[in-house]
Amino acid sequence: MLPVDFTAETSSNGVVERDFVVGEVPGVLWSPASGSERAPLVLMGHGGGQHKKTPALAARARDAVTTWGFTVVAIDAPGHGDRPRTAEDEQIRAGLRQAMEAGDAGRVKSISVAYGIALAERAVPEWQATLDALRELPEIGTEAPIGYGGGITLGTAIGIPLTAIEPRISAAIFGGGFVVHDGLIEAARRITVPVQFLLPWDDEHVERQSALALFDAFASAEKTLHANPGDHRSVRWSGLDKEFLARHLNAAGAGTPPPA
Repeated sequence: MLPVDFTAETSSNGVVERDFVVGEVPGVLWSPASGSERAPLVLMGHGGGQHKKTPALAARARDAVTTWGFTVVAIDAPGHGDRPRTAEDEQIRAGLRQAMEAGDAGRVKSISVAYGIALAERAVPEWQATLDALRELPEIGTEAPIGYGGGITLGTAIGIPLTAIEPRISAAIFGGGFVVHDGLIEAARRITVPVQFLLPWDDEHVERQSALALFDAFASAEKTLHANPGDHRSVRWSGLDKEFLARHLNAAGAGTPPPA
């Protein structure tokens, strides 16, 4: 098992932020400054072309820590953030940008599917190795309940196959904004934990019906779809059940905000 190597630490407004590396994968851990032990652990995935500390992700992570006392972790996907990009990464991303600018839906789909599959094949084992390592920390431990706390586009393209094979995840929030393919549909059919799914209704790069088909494929007895107006770049995390993860990550104290 790979260890967690912490490389930096800051603290502000009741939240401790620690950068770390597990193997070659850089990540960040947000936790309550009060040192809440065995708190639920929430995994957050970032979007395509972004990184583990994008402002929107960091804001959601800090809110989860201060509101619910969760510990939150994010890692950089292959070729993103602080990780090196290969020549192939650069070529694929340039091709995707060109296809989007040209409005070539067919090319956007083919590039997105191939790249998304390749990234997920690498990222899912990295998430599992990170989870293994973090659970060895005394402040987290092996009994902390685990949820997938959402990620638009790439964060969900990786999060769905991860949740499908990772029995330690007990609830998940996913978001649209990516091209759906048969592999994701099959993975969704293996997911039975409670799911919230956020859909940007006017995404110009993704067929709405494909996102609805993905939602329909989840085998979860409890699943809810939240659709908001907006295109690919204006996804809003509004209208969601804010108590969803707290309700399902029901270890001792979970679901109860920390004292003011």
